[in-house]
Amino acid sequence: MVMQQKDRKGFFSRLKEGLSKTRSNITSRVDELVKYYSEIDDEFFEELEEALIIADVGTQTTEDIMRDIRQRVKNEKIGDVSRIKGLLKEKAVSILEDGVHNLTLPSPTVILVVGVNGVGKTTTIGKLAGRYKKEGKKVLIAAADTFRAAAGEQLEIWSKRAEVPIVLHGEGADPAAVVFDAIQSAKSRNTDILLCDTAGRLHNKKNLMNELRKINRVIEREFPEAHKEVLLVIDAATGQNAITQAFLFKETVGVTGIALTKLDGTAKGGVVLAVKAQLGIPIYFVGVGEQVDDLQPFNAGEFADALFDS
Repeated sequence: MVMQQKDRKGFFSRLKEGLSKTRSNITSRVDELVKYYSEIDDEFFEELEEALIIADVGTQTTEDIMRDIRQRVKNEKIGDVSRIKGLLKEKAVSILEDGVHNLTLPSPTVILVVGVNGVGKTTTIGKLAGRYKKEGKKVLIAAADTFRAAAGEQLEIWSKRAEVPIVLHGEGADPAAVVFDAIQSAKSRNTDILLCDTAGRLHNKKNLMNELRKINRVIEREFPEAHKEVLLVIDAATGQNAITQAFLFKETVGVTGIALTKLDGTAKGGVVLAVKAQLGIPIYFVGVGEQVDDLQPFNAGEFADALFDS
């Protein structure tokens, strides 16, 4: 328990450091406004709104946040500008915690990992495999991204690092066939968690989505007794493009959770709020680096602390 607390504390430090650019866009700007304005007026609100949009919170989500803060200022007769940062933080936590539940994985569970190329799917799968292996779970990886050159090889490296088995076919093989074989292997091994990689790009979006639907059908037909999660991996640095990606995958395969990667070093960390507010999909994991323990379960309070505390 002491080690877990230490690891968590270390992760929080990296999260806070990783969000420094986003925090500069929001918190530092708010601090400047607090020093400059002696009262909360329309001009102050306009400046605050601009700061949120620059941090990629998104127009719709920013409007919702501003509407709520304006109402609270009016209802509670708040005149002290220094209280605005606290109101922002409280609103952020309420957005991020809304409808959130702990990710519990009964045995067996299939985690279908989806997302466009370059967001960090392979790395995320490797880190999750290592995490669950450390928890004493029997883990198996299915390398079903057979369209991207070297995808299988990269995943095999991660599987060796995590010391978990992998089902791997050749490049160009039928992804659904890989998942089929992986399911049979998972059953024979009494696997607790089957992690399935998928392609991020085919010839066009239609082909990609059809392939994902096909994989989905195989899982439902061959492994109906398994609990299923569809984890969408999103690169935080893509900002508002992440929303478009999430909508597309949600419509196709019914995304149940999000892993937000590459939060370190981006000025667009505010997209976390936009993703949660607009899609209503829980954020399960956040990543702030390349090390195995740099992917951690998402905690709304910690994220808000890292974003708004100086």
